[in-house]
Amino acid sequence: MKTISQYREDIKLLMDKVQAVKDKCTSENRDPVPEEVSYMKDLHGDIKELTNIVATLDEHERLRTSLEKPEAAVTHETKRPALSVQIKDKEKFSSFGEQMFAVMRAGQPGGHADPRLFNAAASGLNESITSDGGFLVQQDFSTELIQQVFETGILASKCRRMPISGVANGMKINGVDETSRASTRWGGILGYWEEEAAEKTATKPKFRKIELNLKKLIGLCYATDELLQDAAALGGYIQQGFISEFGFLLDDAIINGTGAGQPLGILNAGCLVSVAKETGQKAATIMAENVVNMYSRMFASSRPNAVWLINQNIEPQLFTMSLAVGTGGIPIYMPAGGLSGQPYGTLFGRPVIAIEQAATLGTVGDIIFADLSGGYILAEKGGIQSDMSIHVRFVYDESVFRFVMRVDGQPVRATALTPYKGGANYTQSHFIALATRS
Repeated sequence: MKTISQYREDIKLLMDKVQAVKDKCTSENRDPVPEEVSYMKDLHGDIKELTNIVATLDEHERLRTSLEKPEAAVTHETKRPALSVQIKDKEKFSSFGEQMFAVMRAGQPGGHADPRLFNAAASGLNESITSDGGFLVQQDFSTELIQQVFETGILASKCRRMPISGVANGMKINGVDETSRASTRWGGILGYWEEEAAEKTATKPKFRKIELNLKKLIGLCYATDELLQDAAALGGYIQQGFISEFGFLLDDAIINGTGAGQPLGILNAGCLVSVAKETGQKAATIMAENVVNMYSRMFASSRPNAVWLINQNIEPQLFTMSLAVGTGGIPIYMPAGGLSGQPYGTLFGRPVIAIEQAATLGTVGDIIFADLSGGYILAEKGGIQSDMSIHVRFVYDESVFRFVMRVDGQPVRATALTPYKGGANYTQSHFIALATRS
């Protein structure tokens, strides 16, 4: 017999098959044919049958847990009211650490499950299976975790976030397929100045489909039994560690992601504009002319929202960078208000933010001019799923916590844009980098 998780996976696969038929009809702009209608009806019948099985197994699990729990030592007259009040007053855990401690106790030999663990599972994330030694984090803590991930990440919080809900594993967005404005706009629209009654030529825009399919960001944590005895320490230890790590990896994917099993990063996107170095420029340097040229390639409408992303090891180059004026020169970069200014220095009035994920001095990505709010889409679903097991490291007196975040992202544009005037060698984009100087 399959486990509840396996039945749920079967249901998900059947739902995906139904969605595939619907997507095909939508893409072909038509109604389902009779064969497709019959096929979807059969799938719905299978889904209902499996759903009934899952509901039955869930009910059995709840009954078994209820029977295994010892009755409270109270008199007959006060038994029902006392039990009712106890559950009502403690429907949820007060902290993440308190819930993890309850999970650990429920999984120990002879341990009993806190009823709040089932309330947590019923909050909409999924069901818990005590026989597997695992419970899911209750929904408010899960939402808090993912919110803190975005707040911790420097770049993720600046992107255009789009939540995915329901049974969907991704989303499709229609965008304008425009690579050049030299002859037409919006990928094909063209207006005319004509004399009265002159023949008109029809034009139309061109669209492309932006597809985001959720990727998994996963983390594992081993916690000793000694640490699990202190709920406060547990909550801080696990939450801060994984919030920080997930925030770091999400920012890294936004910059360096390959698009294979992870978001597509700026440096690997087709829309990146790479500005060439100056003639005779030395290796591992940044010149004022580089910054001027990068600024000129950013969409004019994006400049008010754009930021400079740098590796800290290029800062000595910025502090000594200047433009020649007559026999002297003027400095280009200084922190806001001078050397003591906070929080960021600026170039062309835009913040300069140091990040670990930027490339080292002299290579593409050591300095990037980016409009993340207008040019990068980040899709995420639900919260961070958290599971726990006592079995993996049982002989070491350790429990295992697993965290899973489902997210995907990519730039809005597939290519850089050739402007109306300027030519194909002067493309513009939301993202500008400086070519390698070696």
